[in-house]
Amino acid sequence: MTDTKKSIHGEWSSRSAFILAATGSAVGLGNIWKFPYITGENGGGAFVMVYLLCVALIGIPIMIAETMLGRRGRENPVHTMQVLSVEAGADNNWRYLGWLGMVAGLLILSYYSVIAGWASAYVFKAFSGSFFAADVTAIEQLFRDFIGSPMQLIFWHTLFMAATLLIVARGVGNGLEKSVRFLMPALFVLLALLLIYAMTTSGYFQGIHFLFSLDFSKLSGNAILIAMGQAFFSLGLGMGCVMVYGAYLPKDISIAKASILIAAVDTLVALLAGIIIFPIVFTHGLNPGSGPGLIFETLPIAFGTMTGGWLFGVLFFVILVFAALSSAIALIEPTVAWLVESRGMSRERACLQSGLVTWLLGFVTIFSFNVWADFKIFGLTLFDLLDYVTANLMLPIGGLAIAVFAGWKMKRQHSEQELGLPNPHYQIWQFLIKYIAPAAVFLVFLDVVGVL
Repeated sequence: MTDTKKSIHGEWSSRSAFILAATGSAVGLGNIWKFPYITGENGGGAFVMVYLLCVALIGIPIMIAETMLGRRGRENPVHTMQVLSVEAGADNNWRYLGWLGMVAGLLILSYYSVIAGWASAYVFKAFSGSFFAADVTAIEQLFRDFIGSPMQLIFWHTLFMAATLLIVARGVGNGLEKSVRFLMPALFVLLALLLIYAMTTSGYFQGIHFLFSLDFSKLSGNAILIAMGQAFFSLGLGMGCVMVYGAYLPKDISIAKASILIAAVDTLVALLAGIIIFPIVFTHGLNPGSGPGLIFETLPIAFGTMTGGWLFGVLFFVILVFAALSSAIALIEPTVAWLVESRGMSRERACLQSGLVTWLLGFVTIFSFNVWADFKIFGLTLFDLLDYVTANLMLPIGGLAIAVFAGWKMKRQHSEQELGLPNPHYQIWQFLIKYIAPAAVFLVFLDVVGVL
């Protein structure tokens, strides 16, 4: 099928372009904002080890599978699953897997953009010296005043969404590819600068110990689910991004090698974020388990007291914005591709419509921090509920379905043709995708609902 069929949106110009784009899709707020704070909340090293196992045994095999499905279908996730269902002789209802990924991607982007807006605002706060000599109370009040102002959050959310749409509207070559060729190298340069600083802090070894020492008494079934959900969230699995990027992948590029490299780089960035953040946290006597506000309520205290803190503060929040932008363009691309292919829209109009829906959905997250702060469902604010449902339920369910389809429904000769792996390697992947990945996801779900 893929010998002749190509995506109407174009292709990545090279293997490096795909790896940069897919790594950009994976490396985002999940690595730099979310990974450190959920690691802090779940006890450190034992959680990190479970996360790494989830990436290796579940994340990578499913990433290979999702990329493979995308390249074989060469269309948006919904159409890809329709085409592949027919090819495999499977039920047409598998198209809902494409819908699940697209909806999850838009829901995640709706709050992702709001958090990225925080980072954008904090670039200017750091540059203007807002953190200088500020104590804990002042920094916490600064953050509370900021998220308590709907108009401020709407402004920064709008600005970030506009930047995302401007890039996506330019297409695969001129938009997605050109942006990540700048964003990703810049991201790694900034991370290196902050890593050098973190190594000079007095809390460096305490931070390293917290991040890598094992204390399994702090693990629970829910923590394992969170680790698995984070692996899906961080790698961008189950939300249509990997599948649609795979649709733009040239035939001569090895899916398995590229997926392993992407997952390795993504995991490295998450660990680097922890290595940078926790030494700063411990050096200044801050709480590593302070939740989603970790980098907005605790790190500014450190930036306000350290030598050259305004510069390091600016660099850190610029990193967040760059990482968020490279992921945001991937989150909205599946829906844009679907609108172009299904509705015959121009790419610009498809971006505008999908962006408008996502922008409006972002108000749910914005208001959950202020005017709707007291409204809770199952004890969760609307933002917390949205985050939990997407990252810990929708993405693993999507990943489970991808594993089942690729391992059990897709014909072996088709997956062998797409992957081009030598037989021992193919058999390892097939064992992981057919048995290990589905079983792991299913067992964790059983534990969480109280069956085990």
